[in-house]
Amino acid sequence: MKSDGLTRAALTLVVSGLAFALAGGGLRLASTSLCSFGHGACATAAADAADPTPSAVPPLPAGSPGVLAPTAPAATPSPVAAPPTAAPATPPPPRPSTPQPSAAPVATHAPAKAPRPHAVPAPLRVTSTGTRMELLKVISGNLDPKSVVSSGTGLVFAQNMMYLHTINVYDAGFRMLKIIPDSVDLAALGYPQYRGTYRGAPVEAAVSPDRRYVYVSNYSMYGAAPFNREGHDDCGPGDGYPDSFVYRINLSTLSIDQAIAVGSVPKYLAVTPDGRYLLVSNWCSYSLSVVALRGGKRGSEIRRIPLGPYPRGIAVDPSGSVAYVAVMGSTRIAVLDLRTFALSWIEGVGRSPRHLVLSPDGRSLFATINGEGIVDKIDVATRRVTARVATGQAPRSMAISSDGGSLYVVNYESNTVSKLRASDMSLLQVVKTNEAPIGITYDRPSRRVWVACYSGSIMVFGG
Repeated sequence: MKSDGLTRAALTLVVSGLAFALAGGGLRLASTSLCSFGHGACATAAADAADPTPSAVPPLPAGSPGVLAPTAPAATPSPVAAPPTAAPATPPPPRPSTPQPSAAPVATHAPAKAPRPHAVPAPLRVTSTGTRMELLKVISGNLDPKSVVSSGTGLVFAQNMMYLHTINVYDAGFRMLKIIPDSVDLAALGYPQYRGTYRGAPVEAAVSPDRRYVYVSNYSMYGAAPFNREGHDDCGPGDGYPDSFVYRINLSTLSIDQAIAVGSVPKYLAVTPDGRYLLVSNWCSYSLSVVALRGGKRGSEIRRIPLGPYPRGIAVDPSGSVAYVAVMGSTRIAVLDLRTFALSWIEGVGRSPRHLVLSPDGRSLFATINGEGIVDKIDVATRRVTARVATGQAPRSMAISSDGGSLYVVNYESNTVSKLRASDMSLLQVVKTNEAPIGITYDRPSRRVWVACYSGSIMVFGG
């Protein structure tokens, strides 16, 4: 979706009319004018870090696409002196409703046009491409985040893997509301064969469309056999790594209320827009788990789709009928028809596609190509790469603004975030981050970008 910027200058409307009337046998000339008014726009300056090489990107000039030109504020009317308060002895006669004839005939004149009413300007719309990223907050303490995910309701969830065995929950004011331990009683959650307490390793999270639940994948489970062998990034289906679980967190209680068995070393997950399925990429199983969220098999894996080595990022089109899965051990993206579960492919996107997002209209698919340091834009109708841009070393995760105008990409080995214009894939801005940025989310209510740094912090940016 192409997002064009708007340039608004002060609008001046002057309407002058001549009205002729008879008064006391004479001719009176009256003129009326409307005052000028205007609107201004402002831009937020980016607060880049000290390294000027990637971060000191000059602001876009006025008139560039997506940039709003500032204008002068409207003039403030001067105060008018109050009239005398003394009332006349007798009230003046009411003004006649129709014009009165004059004592002598005069030349006929055309009636004056009534002044036009003040035009009400449209509200000023600031697009995401017309703003600059500015660091607002750095959060640290009790953190080793692999990912951050906004619930869309003012909460942000940070997944701390096996390093802390926790999920941190923050509000819009950057306050930590709760630390959720990943320890569960699997028998109490419907798996009686697993007695005792088990721990997980939270990786990624996905929010249900009704904003009632957050689903969290666990890299491994820890406890008694069979969960006594930790997962690994270099693995395959024949290596004997045990299957794992996805937790469901109730947003009203911020507690784990369900566990769902999936494949080995589950990583990314997504809920279809209609709330029908939960999709989970299983890194070591080389597969995609399809979990029913409705009907008699609700909360159970109903299909496991083979995909090849190292499936990861998932994006689902707005209709909920097609899912795209990045297969990181390849140069292609899987296309899964969710009505028939037929599988096809987008070929030749680049080495190691990792993360996927779709444009709001579902026409463009964006992919981080981790092995080549680029981001692809793909036309889903033709399945062709239409544009690509280099962002930095090892682009990992990515988020898209709510208006679809901007992409935000974390570059893991460059310690940066790149902001791109989605329409033409031009680079808008680069900001420095703390070491090892790995996860990112766009919080729609606040229009803020949260970045998870594997070095132990979360950075929050405006813009």
